[in-house]
Amino acid sequence: MPGYQVTEPRLRCVLPFEAEPAEVRLLRKAAAAQLDQWGMSVAADEAQLFVTELATNVIKHVGEGASATLILESRSGRLRVEVHDKSRAVPSLRVAGCDEECGRGLHLLTALAVDWGTVLTAVGKAVWCEISLSPGQDCRRIERAVDALESYRGVRGGAVLQGAKRSAGLEESAVELIADLLHWTAARGCDPDDMLDRAQMHYEAESDAA
Repeated sequence: MPGYQVTEPRLRCVLPFEAEPAEVRLLRKAAAAQLDQWGMSVAADEAQLFVTELATNVIKHVGEGASATLILESRSGRLRVEVHDKSRAVPSLRVAGCDEECGRGLHLLTALAVDWGTVLTAVGKAVWCEISLSPGQDCRRIERAVDALESYRGVRGGAVLQGAKRSAGLEESAVELIADLLHWTAARGCDPDDMLDRAQMHYEAESDAA
């Protein structure tokens, strides 16, 4: 059977895990440590968010204790975060009128990732998302923030606004989204204040480097 040749440099890390709540925090730490080793700590916060969402989806939709694998891969200026499990049920975005929790993780992936998708494998499926590692991160962060807030507003059934009202609506959505994320953080056993401190440190570090 003919193979294929990878002609561009890439970095790859494979981390098998059991779908347990306690494993999610360990996966986050392992992902951050790996990115630091690769010199990509600037992408750690986003990567940890995606790791948490993808691993938590395995727990919720495949089953607690299920065998799964996290793959981190850097190639072509992007970091790919990919989780494999043994279920062939493909996730999909729910409609905006669903309850508060359904589809939230996938909406975050849609809003924050450069790209994401699902592929069936020989033994199940893989859900993946990609983070850009290229220059110009600040502009993309702002664009992704606006996209995330617009998507979040739609999930909550907010009206489409223009001009000054749109700006005020986005600010209101930002406050609500941050509050929801803090509830999400606390529900997973993490310290909301620690999360805010880390986000502030990340922001200040990027601002100083700009």
